[in-house]
Amino acid sequence: MQQRGLMFLRIIGQIVVLYLLSEFGKWLMAILHIKFPGSIVGLIILFILLISRVIPESWIANGAELLLAYMMLFFIPVTVGIVKYPELISGQGIIIIGIILVSTIISIIASGKITQLVEVQVEKQNENHKEKIKEPSFENIQQ
Repeated sequence: MQQRGLMFLRIIGQIVVLYLLSEFGKWLMAILHIKFPGSIVGLIILFILLISRVIPESWIANGAELLLAYMMLFFIPVTVGIVKYPELISGQGIIIIGIILVSTIISIIASGKITQLVEVQVEKQNENHKEKIKEPSFENIQQ
């Protein structure tokens, strides 16, 4: 029971870290008077911190996993708003659907290409690792 409580607190803390980074990005854009989504800037900052290993992945992994698991719930209010006010998008609905389809296809292609590049890198690392660890031959043992 105590273990579950600690895990719950850890996840809450990780979500708070993600939220603070998002808010920092919003604050930064407001201070700089730049018309760009602050939450995206927060994600870019998070990405940089993860790549540079300033923040270990373990500091946010469980919280991010929980948010991703329930992400669809965050889109329900937007969907209801669109259904409730169809006149807002009626004239531009085809354009919006086209943009959504094109961006989805681009995202799928980009994700696939990046995954293939990562797999090639991992395979190269595994091959290099196997070359470094050579099994002793029978001839070396007899000597």
